[in-house]
Amino acid sequence: MKIRIATRKSALALWQAEHVAEKLRRLTAVSTVELLPLSTRGDEILDRSLQKIGGKGLFIKELEVAMSEGHADIAVHSMKDVPVHMPPGFMIGAVLERANSADALLGRNGMRLEALDAGSRIGSSSLRRQAQLKRLRPDLKVEPLRGNVNTRLKKLQDGEYDAIVLAAAGLERLGLDEHISQLFMPEEILPAAAQGVLGIECPDDRPELVELLASLNHAATERTTLAERAIARVFGASCQSPVAAHALLSGTELTVTGLVALPDGSEVLRDALCGQSSDATELGQKLAKRMLGNGAREILDRADAMLADSTNG
Repeated sequence: MKIRIATRKSALALWQAEHVAEKLRRLTAVSTVELLPLSTRGDEILDRSLQKIGGKGLFIKELEVAMSEGHADIAVHSMKDVPVHMPPGFMIGAVLERANSADALLGRNGMRLEALDAGSRIGSSSLRRQAQLKRLRPDLKVEPLRGNVNTRLKKLQDGEYDAIVLAAAGLERLGLDEHISQLFMPEEILPAAAQGVLGIECPDDRPELVELLASLNHAATERTTLAERAIARVFGASCQSPVAAHALLSGTELTVTGLVALPDGSEVLRDALCGQSSDATELGQKLAKRMLGNGAREILDRADAMLADSTNG
């Protein structure tokens, strides 16, 4: 079987696609693997926030078009960027073993968060990160930051920011983890749902391909991913919502933690639930529903209103 992988052109996206390609090449049923690099609207529009141009789904749409038109067979994504509702005709055929799920601070001269002066500028366009950073250090300025990893690093090095926050997994995959000055523990900044997880998307009407991809699936990561994405789904959260979810597997027990917040960090609701990993989706749903009953709905509505005001401003 020949497999063509649709991918974005960024260094991280190409690394992720090649990582999957290497795994596929080891399978006897696979004859050749090719990469199809594509440019997406999310990559092209860098002068506006993702909230204003439609969210992280913009990074994925062109890849799905390539698959639907028969130019590609699969696409590789960072699962934290994949909308919780898959479009008709597509599915996640496999998730790979999770890498580092933490958020990382890259401070100028290796500075940690507590060492930054009041009024220091931190670059991050994530409302989830912004809310939790503001909770930890309300005296800091969190400012928008777009572009690929190297572009963001250059902005830090050029002095546009005093620190920036990125996913540790992407930095480690690109061999750039030497720039990390601090890894945030989940108690400090809870990561996005499925952060650090690579997913392989494919058309759902190709059983032979679906079966092939299933052999690459990492069962433990699938459990944590299902639980975390279930939380975001029940909340009705998009990729840009100030929502976090993290699941830890210990034997057959799964501990799921969820968080919702106002973008300015003035209000944060956090809760956790333990259960059997075989009930991962149900566990995530149960936690999210409990949080909705404890005030999460009101926080999310107020966060949406704040986002709408900033988008229209």
